[in-house]
Amino acid sequence: MPLIRVKAKPTKTPICVTALQTVISVTAAANKEWHALAPHEALAALKTDIGGLSLAEANVRLGRYGPNALPETDGHSRLLIVLRQLNNPLTFILLVATIVSFALGEETDGVFILIVIVVNVTVGAFQEWRAEASAASLKKTLRVSPTVVRAGARRVVDISAIVPGDIVILESGGVVPADLRLTSAQNLKIDESLLTGESKPVEKDAGQIGEPDAPLGDRLNMAYAGAMVTAGRGAGVVCATGAYTALGGIARALAGRGGRAPLLLRMETFTTWIAIVTIALTLLLGVGQYLRGASLGEVFLLTAALAVSAIPEGLPIAITVALSVASSRMGKRNVIVRSLPAVEALGSCTLIAADKTGTLTANRLTAKKIILAEGEELDVEGEGLELEGGVSLANGAAPGDQVWSRLRALVATGVLTNEARIAVTDGAVEASGDTVDIAFLVLAAKLGLDRKSLAATVNNRGSIPYEPDQAFSASADTCDGQVIVSVKGAPETVLSMCKDVNAELAAQDLHRLVSGGYRVIAAARGYLPAASNLTENALKDLEFVGFVGLIDPLRSEAPEAVSEACHAGVDIRMITGDHPETALAVANELGSDWAPDIALTGAALNKLTDQDRTDAIMRTQVFARVEPNQKNIIVTELQRQGHFVAVTGDGVNDAPALKTAHVGVAMGAGGTDVARAASDLIISDDNFASIVAGIEEGRAAYDNIRKIVWLLISTAITEVVVYALALFAGLPIPLTAVQILWMNLVTEGIQDIALAFEGKEPDIMRRRPRTPSEPIFNRQMVEQCLLVGLYIGVLAFALFFWLLESQGVSETDARNLVLLFLVSFNNFHTLNCRSETRSAFSIPLQANPFLILSIFAAQSLHIIAMHTPLTQHVLDLSPVSFREWAGVISLAATVFLLGEIYKVAISRPRNRRSLLSEPGKRGLSGEPIGQE
Repeated sequence: MPLIRVKAKPTKTPICVTALQTVISVTAAANKEWHALAPHEALAALKTDIGGLSLAEANVRLGRYGPNALPETDGHSRLLIVLRQLNNPLTFILLVATIVSFALGEETDGVFILIVIVVNVTVGAFQEWRAEASAASLKKTLRVSPTVVRAGARRVVDISAIVPGDIVILESGGVVPADLRLTSAQNLKIDESLLTGESKPVEKDAGQIGEPDAPLGDRLNMAYAGAMVTAGRGAGVVCATGAYTALGGIARALAGRGGRAPLLLRMETFTTWIAIVTIALTLLLGVGQYLRGASLGEVFLLTAALAVSAIPEGLPIAITVALSVASSRMGKRNVIVRSLPAVEALGSCTLIAADKTGTLTANRLTAKKIILAEGEELDVEGEGLELEGGVSLANGAAPGDQVWSRLRALVATGVLTNEARIAVTDGAVEASGDTVDIAFLVLAAKLGLDRKSLAATVNNRGSIPYEPDQAFSASADTCDGQVIVSVKGAPETVLSMCKDVNAELAAQDLHRLVSGGYRVIAAARGYLPAASNLTENALKDLEFVGFVGLIDPLRSEAPEAVSEACHAGVDIRMITGDHPETALAVANELGSDWAPDIALTGAALNKLTDQDRTDAIMRTQVFARVEPNQKNIIVTELQRQGHFVAVTGDGVNDAPALKTAHVGVAMGAGGTDVARAASDLIISDDNFASIVAGIEEGRAAYDNIRKIVWLLISTAITEVVVYALALFAGLPIPLTAVQILWMNLVTEGIQDIALAFEGKEPDIMRRRPRTPSEPIFNRQMVEQCLLVGLYIGVLAFALFFWLLESQGVSETDARNLVLLFLVSFNNFHTLNCRSETRSAFSIPLQANPFLILSIFAAQSLHIIAMHTPLTQHVLDLSPVSFREWAGVISLAATVFLLGEIYKVAISRPRNRRSLLSEPGKRGLSGEPIGQE
């Protein structure tokens, strides 16, 4: 159905009068004790009826009451973000340094430090604002679109367009969009734990008339905004929207709160420890300078500048940017990230527990084979939503009258137990509802059975909607004085309700269908005593009508995606409610890289002892006829055995497993609101290939974070080492305080952010999954940071020593060349950090133009400063000769040689050992991988 977006029409009423009327009407609606009114009284009070509001009236009410949106903050103001940058210990240190500079009469240094503060605050505020904007956009990526009745017809509208007086249709798996006084409820159960704390779903009763002072948890005739429909069907009239719902008060209390990625928290902790160590070292260096005769003011300026420069305070922000870039890239590949931690987590995934229907298959069910109870086999023509097509016996003959009669009875059973809708608009077939129900309606159209004409011959007495845990749907209809019961659902469930079934023949027919990869639906009919109500207990002694074999074609991308996941060391489990033979048939179509030979059913799983269950779960790759609690057991056991599990799901029954998983992945196109609310990621196209693409992007994000860490920590080590060596050698300080701050200004804050935009490593999907507990500072990171930091630190000291002691260069000129060397080194090293294993020369420069531009800008800025009188005076800079240029640049470029040697000798062989030459089969034996 098309999404109807409603906009309020402008009004000529004065603004002050309109505002007053709105406040009065909204407050009156919110304060009314709707649970104490009968349904007809609530409808009358809201000036509506079961046919819903007219389109014009809905538009007027939207203007009066406003959008149905909960209160939320717009994030921090830009001023607050700027002030938060000032509330930083490093900024305080620089402010004190500014005061000391002016007190010592060093006005030039004081002004320069103030400029540094302004630039740092501006850059930090901009980066934080962009990070917050990215995080806020994640909350708006998917809107809920409930079904309402307006002008007598069902319509799908955006949740913000819901108004008081709307009639809302509730179905299993949906979220309640506003506060409702229920007008009907059929086996309706709603999870209100968000409001009441009660974890057990509440069974609703539309006929209840509550006491005015009844607590919220006892109002069985109400459905409240934000609650999840876990079972059944219902309808209700909207009595409160937005901030005036019961959830509105909670939303106000929760506005602005949100989680942070675990990686960010670890990096902030790490940065704090680095800061403590750096400050301790700089204080020691300061004491050494003081003992050598420097004044307290000079010592303070030096230690403050060195601490500010060496502490990687921008690391958490750079990581946030890297995660945000990755979430944007995931979005382009149909993976919607609901929270930044999921970006990091998905890259660590070692196993995907995937649904079959809609994820590995296209979820476009078509009835292709019918086997009647007497054994007649029929073939059905056409695919998908093609409403034209014939039905013939398997031998090609036309069905006889008796076969035709039984066939029509089977199809009528499927139509009467049906909640889907199909319509033809301008020659195009539009369908909504469950895909099994849609397939039966299409089949009925091919046989010339019109749903409306069929419904006109019967009088519906009641129905039992399909729910995954019951595995069937039923309908009771009066026809010619008799109550006919129709049931369709899983073969095992439906056959257990039937009598006089030829069990051997039914088993053979079922095996023939499921072994061919068909999803099989059984149908049965019977009669109900006129005085009886339709209940599950009344479904017995029915007559088996036949089987319908539905084909759900494999997604074209699925085999390649499964192969790619296996080559990346990611194991796969198919967990489905389908028949085990159907599940195995589909699994074997997915290619040779993943070729399971057995399927374990939920019933068989329940019979195993704890140890046998563990062994079976680790050994089995296909699970069939699995119930929701069993799916949760499987996921929990896989986690206990060391897997980092991503679980896919689309229904209410999948929510527990989605919450249990390390990464819950909900389906965006065919998934329920409940599943999406329980997930970390949403796949907008319901495609398994998109999940694998998300794993690739998650791994790339982790790689880029490591590159940022390598750059910042190695340069911090360099600065501390060169100062420490100069102090111990009894030399003057190699850089002044303002020179240190200048170097920090032009070499950090841009290049590290630019590394977040690096592309993927070519072998990224051939590596074993990393162990989730593996720290960023593993052996390789420690090695390469220390190697580069010590090498350049020693080299810079050696250059300073040689210039002073061997060449007789003045301190000012020596510092000028050392500063040029360190700025150039940082820019060369940024190129080196583009990969931990590949040669810097093998990566095209145009692959990350932002990085190249940042390097060029930093180097150019320093060169301009060397030739500008004002900065020459402030920073003690001067132009250098071509020979000096060549020498310094050549010396700085040796970091390339160092990086290449390390990559060839150590990191590349180590990386090769982590690559998979064959598809990963971790799940078969349970042996963990990626532990090296």
